[in-house]
Amino acid sequence: MLAIAGLAPGVARGQASLPASVYRQAPENSARPAIPAVEGDGRSDAEGSTDGEGQGNGEGQAERIVAASLAGLARAESISARVRQKVRVGDRVLVGSGRYVQSGLGEDQRFRFESVMKADTETFEVIEVNDGLFFWTYRRLGSEPAQVERIDIRRIRERLQKLRPGERGAISAYLGGIQRSLSLVREWFRFVTVDSAVVDTMPVWTIEGRWNVESIAALLPDQADAIRKQAGITPAQLPDGMPWSVRVGISKRELFPFRIEWFAVPGRRPVADGEPVTVAVHELYDVRIGEPVDATAFVYKPAAEGLVDLTETAVKHLAPLRP
Repeated sequence: MLAIAGLAPGVARGQASLPASVYRQAPENSARPAIPAVEGDGRSDAEGSTDGEGQGNGEGQAERIVAASLAGLARAESISARVRQKVRVGDRVLVGSGRYVQSGLGEDQRFRFESVMKADTETFEVIEVNDGLFFWTYRRLGSEPAQVERIDIRRIRERLQKLRPGERGAISAYLGGIQRSLSLVREWFRFVTVDSAVVDTMPVWTIEGRWNVESIAALLPDQADAIRKQAGITPAQLPDGMPWSVRVGISKRELFPFRIEWFAVPGRRPVADGEPVTVAVHELYDVRIGEPVDATAFVYKPAAEGLVDLTETAVKHLAPLRP
């Protein structure tokens, strides 16, 4: 699930409303106009040069915008947003909605993400909560028994201190919610093109990414040697249903990531006008930044029965995110 650099207070206090749904929108025009460097407004994270990277489809600028967007999420005093999603799994389409709330800075940061998706007669529900002491995950996937997991946040901080001494900021990007979704996208993909666009009067950056070679090699170990040798992956090498590319929509003023889309490769799946079909869409709307958030949103007290503690596994596999 589906980001900001120096968030201006209140993306949605003055933010134009988003379209009723992105799911039936056709892909943007394939023409890619030249674009300027990121507008300077005192936020050094996103400032780009005009030495080649900052013009046209510069990979450097695309990477800077996404990195600044992710860094800004951690610096937001509060965020609340509604969520809508659509995911295609084989011949099934899951459609859902939810909400995201975040409050606090640094070690005091808390968040809650909720999502309910439906396909045919089945319902899939996910709740993620960082209450400051534990990171809780509740999953109810169709007819399967509900699962509740927790991770001791103190242990995660201790491990991060060893991996990156002196780093004491928010760790939401290692746990869940919006920050985790965007950080994983940034780990898996390299952003290569950036376009300037307008969504319902809101100026935005439309940024596209392709698989990071090492990431896709790790996900497909049987093909790892070939992927590294050819410095990438071809459509034929991807398993059916795995996305070929990702597109992130980020508002220019606040650098807020309001949409993440994953696209399938052309081939066996239906293709419209030569464009890959959408595998998944994660969209945030009715966004509020810097407004009061009800602290009870971060209270989570599940029954002890069936609770699984994943702290040891999480600590063992923890790795720093790329800078």
